[in-house]
Amino acid sequence: MGRESRNFTQKVRQHLHCDSCYSRRCRARVEPSASCALVPCRLLCGAVFHLCKEEDHLLLCPNVRVPCLNAEYGCPIQLPRSSRAAHLQVCPASVVCCSMEWLRWPVDDTNPNNFNAMQDNMMKERETHGEALDVAMALVDQSDLYARLKMKPLYPELMEQEEEEDIKEESREEIAVGGSVLEGRDPACFSSLPGGKTAQRVTQPPMINMEKYNLFEMMFSMERGACAVRQDTTSPRSCPPPDTSKTGLAPWQEGVLERLGQELTPQEYNMYMVHHGRMLLAFGQIEACTSREKDFVYGSLEPIAVQTLHSFKVTSSSLANSHRKNPNNSVDVDTSDLGASEEDWFVDEAEATLLGYAEMAVMGHKVQKSDGLYVDFGTQTHSFRTSPFKQRTTLAEVMADRPLKLLLQLQAETVNSRNNRASCAFTFLCGHSFHRREFATHFRNVHSDIQMCLSEWFEQQCPLAYLGCTYRQRRFHPSTQKATVTYNQQLRCFNLRPDVLPSLDGKTGDGEDRLSSLPYEVLCHMASFLDSQSLSQLALVSRLMRQVCSSLLQERGMVTLRWERTTSSHGRAKWKSKPVWEFSHLFSAVDSWNMADIPPISAHLKVCPFYQKTEQKERVALPFITEKQQKSPKGQSLLNHFTGQR
Repeated sequence: MGRESRNFTQKVRQHLHCDSCYSRRCRARVEPSASCALVPCRLLCGAVFHLCKEEDHLLLCPNVRVPCLNAEYGCPIQLPRSSRAAHLQVCPASVVCCSMEWLRWPVDDTNPNNFNAMQDNMMKERETHGEALDVAMALVDQSDLYARLKMKPLYPELMEQEEEEDIKEESREEIAVGGSVLEGRDPACFSSLPGGKTAQRVTQPPMINMEKYNLFEMMFSMERGACAVRQDTTSPRSCPPPDTSKTGLAPWQEGVLERLGQELTPQEYNMYMVHHGRMLLAFGQIEACTSREKDFVYGSLEPIAVQTLHSFKVTSSSLANSHRKNPNNSVDVDTSDLGASEEDWFVDEAEATLLGYAEMAVMGHKVQKSDGLYVDFGTQTHSFRTSPFKQRTTLAEVMADRPLKLLLQLQAETVNSRNNRASCAFTFLCGHSFHRREFATHFRNVHSDIQMCLSEWFEQQCPLAYLGCTYRQRRFHPSTQKATVTYNQQLRCFNLRPDVLPSLDGKTGDGEDRLSSLPYEVLCHMASFLDSQSLSQLALVSRLMRQVCSSLLQERGMVTLRWERTTSSHGRAKWKSKPVWEFSHLFSAVDSWNMADIPPISAHLKVCPFYQKTEQKERVALPFITEKQQKSPKGQSLLNHFTGQR
């Protein structure tokens, strides 16, 4: 900046007229020390200026080609400066990450209509009949939940003892992530062990700083010596020197705190305690912790009987049963006293862990039984076949070899201020990246139209689902084309599968791909009609299709930065980013939905195996009204009719 300022000052001094001239029709005479000639812009933007201002004009010229504003985020386009704002609407680096969140709680075994039978049946039939949309989405959320739930917060007593090798490996990982965890710490906190191992950090009690102590001691000794010399020079020879050991204000002198309280103001007294508090502790003038008897507040308190106020009315039945409650006795019991077999001791890891995290998310503590008179506390212990666990074991590692079972509810709830991703483990995030022009379509079609209307509206299920019926039908399809909404568990997103005739699937009877035999230009033209999600899947078919899709990346794709961690020669971690081009997971935009041409759900009830008819063969007496009851106003009451009163 300084060099540019000096150059600008020199130009101003050389051309005094050009510095203040802004006229396009300047007719000043060209002089080497005063002014220079007028020239038009070489890029034909229409500007006219003095020749010495050409470099300054290039900093503002609208026709100069400059990089995109998102060049640091991967956009490689060079464009005129005047087109920067319009380019941002189609810039491939203008990417938005969807932050839609939802809650999904574990199934409630205490609710009789919890659809557990239906979920179990659907898990058995999903390979033959396909998966429902809500079931497929719930399974993906459950796998994400298992991956982030750790066993240590709930079961610290079931953890393995951490070995020294694990500690060393953990420290290496911290150094790799943070560069060096030892920077800024006291080297005395770490001690070397045989074999090159490092001991854990040990917290020691605070110690007196001897350097400051010696400095204060020297200062007070100099003051004391000066006072002694002063007293020797002023006092008479025949009088002995006074005893100053009990009259000074040094921290080691007796009764110093009493004299400070009388001679100093409260502000000065507090300042003295701040500066010399450690020395007063060292010489025994004050105590670190004041006992109850010496405390000026708590020493004079008297115990007061605790009075309990009940804001509710205790019922007579509670009072009658209160004296019957057995007294508490400490008895050592074992699981065998309950009469349960050894097989019943072990519980399922997934169900117990989900219940434990749900208790912490909802109530913040363990479940306790309480009523108006008593509060009972209990300790829950668990026995797992896979215990003990490692320190970093997650629920996904424990359930890796187990059969798949859905333990989350199919209905998703909206996120509130209490249960968010920072405080609740059952909050899920969409997390897909889209181009800025695609985000509105994604949120409307995926989250508003499909996900939030999935249960009983977008996908209708049998009314007898609580008994175990797995029949479902999808009621809506796009108004512009015949397509079916599906859910891809690998991509974790919804998509549209068009209803294509078998003769148009692109393959012959012998499995030959007829599309690959078309010219390259025709393939590129055909690919331009596909949506972003179809292009991302078409690129995985073959090398030819990958080249076809790559030709549309600049126009239809987006670029993001992918960070990778590398290790330098010194053992420190470095993060480097590289631009990655890809297509988003957005299907074709759907402006409106139409009802599918399918029979109503009542047609299924005629053949539903869980629908059982009950035939009533016994006669049922119906109420009747006699002529006497019609005339009598008292007989008009239906209660009087059934009670027999006339």
